[in-house]
Amino acid sequence: MTTSPPQPRKSDGLKHLLFGKLPLEHETAMFVLVNVLDFLMTYWMLMNSGEGLKFVESNPVAAFFLHRWGPIKGMLFFKLSIVVFVCLIAQIIAQRRMETARMLLRVGTLAVACIVMYSAMLYLRHT
Repeated sequence: MTTSPPQPRKSDGLKHLLFGKLPLEHETAMFVLVNVLDFLMTYWMLMNSGEGLKFVESNPVAAFFLHRWGPIKGMLFFKLSIVVFVCLIAQIIAQRRMETARMLLRVGTLAVACIVMYSAMLYLRHT
């Protein structure tokens, strides 16, 4: 007599998603890292404007959070919420289409890395 392996319950999928090895850990870590760099670069530029030079946030949504709640609470919350949203969407997509989720994280990482480099160029050019 042969027995079939036990079928996973629905709660096992959620448990694995929360406590197991996540798919695309490397891509997710890189995405989070460049977003941390983006926050630090934005914070540095806003707080350390040169004499007679003032950097401003050009994204109107980010500027709303910045002016309403300040650079730590407002800007950090805004950027963190975007990072969490993209990472969650990528993990959900990865359950069915791994390559699509991988591409989402890679394109997001590249886009934010370009923003970080642009910010660094701006800062170096004007200080």
